[in-house]
Amino acid sequence: MNQTVVSYLSQYEFYDSLLALFGNNQGLLAFTIFLIVALIIVGLCATIGGLGTYAERKISADLQQRIGPNRVGPYGLLQFLADGVKMMTKEDVMPFTADKMLFYLAPMLALVGVFATLAVLPFSSGFAMADLNVGVFYLIAISSLVGLAVFLGGYASNSKWSMLGGMRGASQIISYEIPVTISILAITLLAGGMSFGTIVGMQKGLPINWFIFHNPFAFIAFFVFFTGALAETNRAPFDLPEAESELVSGYHTEYTGMRFGFFALAEYIEVFVVCGVAVALFLGGSNLPVDIKLDIIPIQIIEVVIFLTKTLLLYYVVIWIRWTLPRLRVDQLMSVCWKYLTPMAILNLVGCAIWLVVFNGKSMADMVFGH
Repeated sequence: MNQTVVSYLSQYEFYDSLLALFGNNQGLLAFTIFLIVALIIVGLCATIGGLGTYAERKISADLQQRIGPNRVGPYGLLQFLADGVKMMTKEDVMPFTADKMLFYLAPMLALVGVFATLAVLPFSSGFAMADLNVGVFYLIAISSLVGLAVFLGGYASNSKWSMLGGMRGASQIISYEIPVTISILAITLLAGGMSFGTIVGMQKGLPINWFIFHNPFAFIAFFVFFTGALAETNRAPFDLPEAESELVSGYHTEYTGMRFGFFALAEYIEVFVVCGVAVALFLGGSNLPVDIKLDIIPIQIIEVVIFLTKTLLLYYVVIWIRWTLPRLRVDQLMSVCWKYLTPMAILNLVGCAIWLVVFNGKSMADMVFGH
């Protein structure tokens, strides 16, 4: 994988023409390209986050034999735009005793924590903002801002309901980060690096080369990661921070208008990011099923389509799970993390290490088909 989208585009002749237009100022040209790509990615993910609310309503309606949104736009497709307009026009109310600075900061922090993870998300082998050699470490570190935003949202509101929801959210996110991180470490061990480019590059070719099929421990690690990711994104059956039956509306009870909308948008974009990370780590990323040596922009566009297709399929599964499984109690939620997922994640990590030593790093496909 190329280091950045700029280094990928620099191999084409039109890059030299663009450089000439910018007076041979490579720094300015690189900044402009990054800015354009960042705006495209943020706009794409914001649209996907908005459409995620529509998909959530339609899928839940289908599972419950209802119709769902069907008024605004064809098949109700523009409902999320109507919701956005409604949020922007609603009064922005803040509790009198709230911490004003932290109250304003929390939803912004949630959005920053989510959008910053998009920098290392490997949409294709060439169209990535940055392929850091510590990309996985960066992702885990920067995504922790969301947990901080959840806690600050509850704390700054100076409300018992919000505070309780914020404390639940923070404890849940911190707890489930452990099995998720250990499961990611198992894959970095198999790939031999923490760069998403290295990890995706090791899964080229047919699906049998994906890390989910590398060995039995990696297969189990995928489900541990996915389950933990559901809890980290506060999705059912782990949506206790927003358990409206107990906590009104959880940590964002006191938020109105677009500030509430920022929390909701951050959640839906975070689900997309988590699904994208699962695709990159376990499901072959953006790789084509055949090894094509020709590296041209149309191939990159096909890779982006493949990556988005896999990611959105997992997105559907996340929504499907929400409207299928009942919510856990808080003691059950912690038991699942500490008594089951964390020991399983550690076992998978040790198992992958032993597999690498015993079988010289070969996958099950390599041993069966003699690669």
